Amino acid sequence: MRRRRAAAAWAALLVLFGCGERARSPEGAVDPRASAFLDTLEERTFRYFWERSDPETGLTPDRAPSESFMSTAAVGFALTAYPIGAERGYVARVEAAERTRTTLRFLSAAPQGTGVAGSAGYRGFFYHFLDAETGTRFADVELSTMDTALLLAGALFAGLYFDRQGPVENEVRALAESLYARADWQWASVRPPMIGHGWDPEEGFLPYDWGGYNEAMILYLLALGSPTHPVSPEAWGAWTAGYRWGGPDGGEHLGFAPLFGHQYTHVWVDFRGIRDAYMSGRGIDYFENSKRAVYTQRDYAVENPGGWTGYGPLAWGLTACDGPLEGTVEIGGRNRSFHTYWARGASFSETNDDGTICPSAAAGSIAFAPEIVIPALLEMREAHGDRLFSDYGFLDAFNPTLTVDVSCRHGRVVPGVGWYDTDYLGIDQGPIVAMIENYRSGLVWETMKRSPHLVRGLRAAGFAGGWLDSARAEP
Repeated sequence: MRRRRAAAAWAALLVLFGCGERARSPEGAVDPRASAFLDTLEERTFRYFWERSDPETGLTPDRAPSESFMSTAAVGFALTAYPIGAERGYVARVEAAERTRTTLRFLSAAPQGTGVAGSAGYRGFFYHFLDAETGTRFADVELSTMDTALLLAGALFAGLYFDRQGPVENEVRALAESLYARADWQWASVRPPMIGHGWDPEEGFLPYDWGGYNEAMILYLLALGSPTHPVSPEAWGAWTAGYRWGGPDGGEHLGFAPLFGHQYTHVWVDFRGIRDAYMSGRGIDYFENSKRAVYTQRDYAVENPGGWTGYGPLAWGLTACDGPLEGTVEIGGRNRSFHTYWARGASFSETNDDGTICPSAAAGSIAFAPEIVIPALLEMREAHGDRLFSDYGFLDAFNPTLTVDVSCRHGRVVPGVGWYDTDYLGIDQGPIVAMIENYRSGLVWETMKRSPHLVRGLRAAGFAGGWLDSARAEP
């Protein structure tokens, strides 16, 4: 009941911002102010991937403009962004297809092996980070099953989107299928039926498995749908066995505090109307589950139990993101602890909060709850101006509580105003551009419904209903 009352209390405020349900006027047209803003935000965010990815390799930096290694996960989001750019006319389709082919060619030809250096991956998986110059393993990072899953999801989407006959698009499809087919999920299932976090050549498999609700739904769906190395259908039951259910009356949902865990898989999968056994038992689908998690975070910001500066119905959003520093600062006679990169979040399961707001937490949730997301994004843009919104859309994070001019690892403090990041992060930019497009047109969702691999994976996990009942499981 508390959540319903809070939603009703802010409804009038949302009307003032011209951003009611799906930001539409009574005539059904998209509110002009919101539409113009989303146009700008989507295109600028797309430009991060288009302008910052290496044109020779297609690899995408973990962050920019700071010097950075390349991120396997960010490449997956780049491969998702390129078709969006073509569809929106930000770049020509032929340019987007050629960039996609360049990326997939590099990944396909990148060396794979067991050496501690000189390889990009092994058994069809890729290292978490890749060296910007060589495209091979960066430092001593692990071979990451999760980051590879995000990469492969982007590749499959690109392969489906570029469906025209011709040498470039034909090759894009072939390379995407080949990359997906060679990922050996059975090898990665070191403690069956679950899938491990990763492997490194020094120590072997990491001692952790993906289980319980988090960002790894897409990993299990791709592993279940593999045409070459599928894991057992029992893997999905093992994954859901770790779920935690709770929250306010009327807003119960699966517990995972950072919002990226409620966003990533939804970039590629339209969960509206389809359910597995777990969600059937709860009477909702995963889309509604994410919506409830978003409202929980908004309500947390309104209540603001930590007394952080600036929190409210138009300033919220906690997820894994940059932060200012690692340490404690006295502000207004009170010691405040801050962190650098940290998995911030607020849920019944846990709360990690240091006053740092990440615009991607809200923007990547636009498809779930546009009625509260769009007003928040507009307010962030207008209240913070160019300090927060620049060449590639929203910079990664800001913290209105940290107003004291101290040395920061990331970003800068504007004395008396707050801390602002000066970098964009690829894995936070990705959900922004993809979920805005899903909200506006459903492009990624509708395209992925044609993937026989995704359909197989969903059905192996026990999903049924909605669009899935009429989907084709074979090409």
